[in-house]
Amino acid sequence: MTGAPSDVLRVGNCSGFYGDRLSAMREMLEGRQEDGRGLDVLTGDYLAELTMLILGKDTMKDPAAGYARTFVRQLEDCLGLALERGVRIVSNAGGLNPAGLAEKIREVARGLGLDPAVAHVEGDDLRPLGLWEGALTANAYLGGFGIAAALTQGADIVVTGRVTDASVVVGPAVAHFGWTPTAYDELAGAVVAGHVLECGTQATGGNFSGFRSLIRDGMDPRQPLGFPLAEIRADGSSVITKHAGSGGAVTVDTVTAQLVYEIQSTRYLNPDVTTHLDSVRLRQLDTDRVEITGVTGQAPPERLKVCVNELGGYRNQIELVVTGLDVEAKADWIRDQLTPSLTAQTVSWSHLTVPGHDADTEEGASALLRCTVMDPEPGPCGKGFTGPAVELALASYAGFTMTAPPGAPTPYGVYRPDYVDRELVAHMVVHADGSRQVVADPITFSTVDHTSGLRPSPYPAPADTLNRRMPLGTFVHARSGDKGGDANLGLWVAHDGSDKYDARVTWLAKLMSPRKVRELIPEAADLEVEVYLLPQLGAVNVLIRGLLGQGVAASTRFDPQAKGLGEWVRSRTVHVQEGLL
Repeated sequence: MTGAPSDVLRVGNCSGFYGDRLSAMREMLEGRQEDGRGLDVLTGDYLAELTMLILGKDTMKDPAAGYARTFVRQLEDCLGLALERGVRIVSNAGGLNPAGLAEKIREVARGLGLDPAVAHVEGDDLRPLGLWEGALTANAYLGGFGIAAALTQGADIVVTGRVTDASVVVGPAVAHFGWTPTAYDELAGAVVAGHVLECGTQATGGNFSGFRSLIRDGMDPRQPLGFPLAEIRADGSSVITKHAGSGGAVTVDTVTAQLVYEIQSTRYLNPDVTTHLDSVRLRQLDTDRVEITGVTGQAPPERLKVCVNELGGYRNQIELVVTGLDVEAKADWIRDQLTPSLTAQTVSWSHLTVPGHDADTEEGASALLRCTVMDPEPGPCGKGFTGPAVELALASYAGFTMTAPPGAPTPYGVYRPDYVDRELVAHMVVHADGSRQVVADPITFSTVDHTSGLRPSPYPAPADTLNRRMPLGTFVHARSGDKGGDANLGLWVAHDGSDKYDARVTWLAKLMSPRKVRELIPEAADLEVEVYLLPQLGAVNVLIRGLLGQGVAASTRFDPQAKGLGEWVRSRTVHVQEGLL
């Protein structure tokens, strides 16, 4: 960015995923802080591993597609306002076709009588290398220095392909403050701010296990949650807040919820810097203002992560309703009847939860039983599956019914992470004037120990000395999600004003051993479990390898993205010392 940098760069977010609230861009552009100041930069995150698969399928139908179309709709409504207020827009909505999105934006702008400087970042698409035969998508995660170069050259709008989620915040901060590639602590601070912003309203109360406390403190549950913004300082520290009058809340707990979301070890690997998550310190400055300080970083990893999506085959599912008495025997009978007729490569049946005794509604007396099939070919998932199921409608258990008629088979994808040498990736900025600029790689790298922060051996889980059984969520919050086929579970002690906070943090750290995780999550009994301590946040982060199979698009699990995993774990009972309550 041009001109002398001010003390603070205000960066907002208007999208946490492809499908987020369309009105958010206008809300963020029109919003103001208590001091009357608006945003300097507005970012939007539209990409996820599943989104790349969706965009890949789009390009199979139309090679000119491959970007987030909703972003174009938002710009049609808001471009004039953004230019009028001098707000730069940075987004990864380019997906698989950032050049196509940039040209579409210019077309929209011409129709509005506007002439913004539009740049794009490319080079993440690695399919031409031929390293992943048959891959639908193969995209390296790029850093923020390409975005910074575009902004420094005067771009009003920068769109990218697959950069890391935090890069859309790191890039503007680099451009504004003039940070060099070796300003590791400053870059790490921006990565943390970007990680908090990237999922939008998840930082302002969305998907927050402590939502009832926010309502008790005055949050109106009917008001749409406001999107977050970060006030980033030259040293990399920041304040997370939201526009005055917008819904939701920003507290230490809502920010912690996003910090522990979809991470792995205590070392958060980004293309520009390795961020030490165990250095992060949070402090509530005022209502809806949380300060982030103390973040440290080191040189980035030598190789870049790659998101690879492949077409895995076809899938289909039926959901049966089993009602009244003998539900387990009824479920056994339909399984015995249907399974021998199925020819799909994979046949999965869900666990049956027996309803309570003497329910006063039919729904309360019913259980759901799902059968999911997967196969490389559509036939076994089409009539080869739905035909035998429908034929049993009058020939199986009493009360046979389905929640919906069987549908046609749908293709599914398989995600897997990979890594590639940086010299194979041509990180490139295409400026508004059409000139092209290569973004240089870092010259120093770190050899990162991915197990840094991993407990070398589990603490003995307290048992005999703990004398009450209570839900873990009595004073522990949770946030969970997916990292490909792995599930991430963040747990932290609530900041509820209790004078027992420090003792509760120590208790949680001792309790959550890999053995205890497997006890609380029986599905993980035979899986690799890693537990990382984040004492500055009063938190532990748990990584359960392989819980989600081959990833969200291929998972047959009830909760394929592990979004509800944390809430289930909070509901599980554990031994708690009386003195902690």
